[in-house]
Amino acid sequence: MAKKWRQQLQNWMAHKMELPQDVMMDLPRITMIGQIHIYIENHRGLLTFTDKEVRLLLENGQLLIKGQSFVIKTILPEEILLEGKIDEVVYLNG
Repeated sequence: MAKKWRQQLQNWMAHKMELPQDVMMDLPRITMIGQIHIYIENHRGLLTFTDKEVRLLLENGQLLIKGQSFVIKTILPEEILLEGKIDEVVYLNG
């Protein structure tokens, strides 16, 4: 119950203050360039990495990226730039 109330309050504050919801609600920001690059901000850590699959921990769940020939171009504590052929991006609820 408290978590739902907190989320509603964050939504309201983001709307009233005209702030991006990803900042206020701790959501990931995902930017894709075609099927070759994906940039994810605001993740909580790398769980799995192979040349065909990447799994990231999010505040509420996980992000699964499937494809081929994956290479991590940049990795920072809350950001990652992945290169390869991206076939699928799936949000898994936690």
